[in-house]
Amino acid sequence: MSSSEDLIQKANALGAEVQEISNKLNIDQSMTKLDALRSRSEAADFWSDNIKAQAVMKQISKLEQKLNPWLDLNKRCQDLSELAVLNDESMNEELEAQANSITVNLNELKEELKLNGPYDDHDAIISIYAGAGGTDAQDWAQMLYRMYVRWAEKNNLKVDLIEQTTGEEAGIKSLTMELSGLYAYGKLKGEHGVHRLVRLSPFNSDNLRQTSFAKIDVLPKIDQVEDLVIDDKDLRVDVYRSGGHGGQSVNTTDSAVRITHLPTNISVAIQNERSQTQNKELAMTVIRSRLAQLQLEQHTEKLAELKGPTQSAEWGNQIRSYVLHPYKQVKDLRTGYESSDPDKILDGDLDGLIEAYLEYSFQ
Repeated sequence: MSSSEDLIQKANALGAEVQEISNKLNIDQSMTKLDALRSRSEAADFWSDNIKAQAVMKQISKLEQKLNPWLDLNKRCQDLSELAVLNDESMNEELEAQANSITVNLNELKEELKLNGPYDDHDAIISIYAGAGGTDAQDWAQMLYRMYVRWAEKNNLKVDLIEQTTGEEAGIKSLTMELSGLYAYGKLKGEHGVHRLVRLSPFNSDNLRQTSFAKIDVLPKIDQVEDLVIDDKDLRVDVYRSGGHGGQSVNTTDSAVRITHLPTNISVAIQNERSQTQNKELAMTVIRSRLAQLQLEQHTEKLAELKGPTQSAEWGNQIRSYVLHPYKQVKDLRTGYESSDPDKILDGDLDGLIEAYLEYSFQ
C-alpha cells in the first residue's frame, strides 16, 4: 500500500496529466460554445424553426457527450488531491483504489483521443459504388451495404438511406446513406477506399473464381453552414423530373436536384424527397461533406485551392481484400490487420479493423 506522500504525488501527477490533455482539447473553449448553445435553446422563440432547433439540440448533446467525461475526471482528480493532503493514512487504501480507478478511466479516455480529428465527432455519409466485376461487383456493393448496416445496429447508430440505384440482375450500382451517432465519421473514416472481393461467383454458370471491386466514400456530414462556407457563384443548380419510385407527385414534378461545385466539378444529385427544397438541402449537405473530405485529403484550408477528386487513381489501389475462396481471409493492406473469419466481418464485426486503423493513423 502506498504512503500518504506517494498518494499526494500520484494524485498531483494524475491531475496535471488530465489538465494538460484538457488544454490540448480546448475544453474551456468547447465549454464556452456549449454555454452559448444552451442559451440559444432557452430563448422563447427557439422552437419556432424546428429544423434549426433540432440541429442545435444535437450539437448540445454531442458536446456534452464529449466534454462530460473529462470534466468529471478533472473533478475526481481535484477531490483526490484534496483528500490526499488531508489524509492521516487512515484512508490510504481507499484513496489508492480511487487513484487506480482514475488511472483506468484516464487510459480509456486517452484511447478516444485517436478520434480527435476536425470532423471525427460528426455523423458519417457513406457512398458505395460497384466497380469492376459486373453483376458480381453490384452484389459485392450490396454485401458491403449490409456489413455497414449490421455494424451500425451493433453500435446503436441510426441509418438513413439517401439515394440508391439498383442493379439490373442483383445488388446495387450505387448507394448513399447517413449513419448518425457519436464519432460515426471518426470510426468509419478508415473504410474510405477500394474494397476487393475474391470468391466463387454465384452468377457464373461455371462457378469460377471472380474478383470484384467496390469503392467506399466516407464523408463527415457537414450540415451546419458555418462549418464550411461555399460561395454561391461556385455552384450550378439544375432541377429535373424525378425518376425514382416515390409516391404521389414525386415523378410528376421537377423535384429532383443536381448541384455541381464548379471549381472541383463535384456533382451531387438527389431525388428521394418529395420537395425540391428538401432535395436541395440534402444535396448541399453532401456537397459540403465532399468538399470537407477533399480538404482533409489535400491538406488545404481554402476551398479555392481544392483540386477535383482523383477517383480513377484511387480505383486501382484497394485498401482491403476479402478472400472467400480458395481460403478465407480479410487483410487490410495499410495496417496489416488480418482475420481468418470474413463471414464474421461481413456480418458487421468491424471493431478490430477500426481499432487497427485508428492506431495506425494515430502514430
